[in-house]
Amino acid sequence: MTKNRKLLIGTNTKMYKTIAQTVDFLTCLHKLTSDIDRKQIEIFVIPSFTTLENARKCVPKSSITIGAQNMCWEDEGQFTGEISPLMLKEVGVDLVEIGHSERRHVFHETNLEENKKILCALRHNFTGLLCIGETLEEKNYGISDEVLRTQLKIGLCGVNPEQVHHLWVAYEPVWAIGVNGIPASKEYASEKHGVIRKTLVELFGKEKGNEIPILYGGSVNPENASELIQMPEIDGLFIGRSAWQADNFNKIIREVLPLFQKKN
Repeated sequence: MTKNRKLLIGTNTKMYKTIAQTVDFLTCLHKLTSDIDRKQIEIFVIPSFTTLENARKCVPKSSITIGAQNMCWEDEGQFTGEISPLMLKEVGVDLVEIGHSERRHVFHETNLEENKKILCALRHNFTGLLCIGETLEEKNYGISDEVLRTQLKIGLCGVNPEQVHHLWVAYEPVWAIGVNGIPASKEYASEKHGVIRKTLVELFGKEKGNEIPILYGGSVNPENASELIQMPEIDGLFIGRSAWQADNFNKIIREVLPLFQKKN
């Protein structure tokens, strides 16, 4: 793991929270965490599209990074229902989430489509957050490592090593996400992060491959966040519903930050 890395910690609010609820959440989160040195941590929130402009305006960029949950790979065109990178730039987005499990498995996006989106995100100087993970069936077949390596190799095809400073990877096992998710053990999560790190080094070389942060997401909660963040190669946490109340999110942040710093 690269030393002196910031803790990355954030949440995707999915198709929840109205504009007003999002603004309330962000405003409260900013106030609760304003004393934390942002040289040590980057807090990010990825709300729904309709909230993005208000979300960006209600808190300083230096306090909370705002991301989009998806993005088209073209700047403009006949893509009804899609959102272009130019539109996201216009509202001040800095981060784009690509390949979330629900995009892959509910909306049937492919590795090739995620690759086009990653290349587009990097071309427009967004931070691209590529989400990868195996299904329970794939895990039971014993092919988790192959699935992760395939998603990385296709999803990051064509990425220049000089672009990796704008790239994050989130490992989110599909079976661990959502209301009925089964949290991965800290040992399992750490093992898969090791596979991801090895693959990134293969793709981009030792220096650049170790530069890319790898976050863990999948039923992260107040009970397991501390043990997860202490594991090798886990550089941050991508939290779901446990972070959707600002006071709960603040408590997790304050619990894991000193442990992360001690690890580094």
